[in-house]
Amino acid sequence: MQKLVESRWFTIAITVVIVINAITLGLETWPEAMRRYGTLLVILDTVALGIFVVEIAMKLWVYRLGFFRNGWNVFDFTIVAIALIPSAGALSVLRAMRILRVLRLISVVPQMRTVVGALFGALPGMGSIVAVLLLVFYVTAVMATKLFGETFPAWFGSIGESMYSLFQIMTLESWSMGIVRPVMEQHPLAWAFFVPFVIVTSFAVLNLFIALIVNSMNSVHAEERESAVAAEHVAHDEREHLMAEIQALRADVQALNERFKAQSASDDSKP
Repeated sequence: MQKLVESRWFTIAITVVIVINAITLGLETWPEAMRRYGTLLVILDTVALGIFVVEIAMKLWVYRLGFFRNGWNVFDFTIVAIALIPSAGALSVLRAMRILRVLRLISVVPQMRTVVGALFGALPGMGSIVAVLLLVFYVTAVMATKLFGETFPAWFGSIGESMYSLFQIMTLESWSMGIVRPVMEQHPLAWAFFVPFVIVTSFAVLNLFIALIVNSMNSVHAEERESAVAAEHVAHDEREHLMAEIQALRADVQALNERFKAQSASDDSKP
């Protein structure tokens, strides 16, 4: 059973089931599809859930408590367990969470696991960047409230409203025509405040996130390459050790053969 659950074809089969289940869950949101094929979609969803339960049960049987030492196994177990919770009454909201099963593709596809691993690896560095970004937001929100709060209370009337408006400006969503130009009509020099803010947040700090993720991805790939090289070295050493044992065994067999021939010749020479 361990060979089965760790085989490539088993992984491919589970991936296909996840994709089909994702499609059926999407079709369930289409009224016309539910009117025509509602029963079939429900059956396919139930079958997919049954396959996932059997898969988890097989892995639990193979790995026992070691199953929970792998974070991806815990992730899969949690998603399948959520799908098994009755979705009636107050728990009907859990029915919408069935789509979380699609996230199992992350644990099945190695490339996706690499990306997620890189994201988690970048979290410590992201924490420092988030702290700097929050500090910049707090300082600029206080300044914006003092500078523009009286004339534009809807945008900068309080520190909370200022931070939300600055967040919109940082995302560059209607920041110029929607906020900055109207403010400049009352405060002509407001550009001297908003332009540096956009440069610092959108073009500098946010790019640091991308740099961290890229660096983390490179680190993950480097670790994978090192692991592959180490595995190749181990396999090479094992091959050399096996060849040495074969040569020693061959030498022993040859020595025994010569001894046998010598013994046979000695026996033949006796009267």
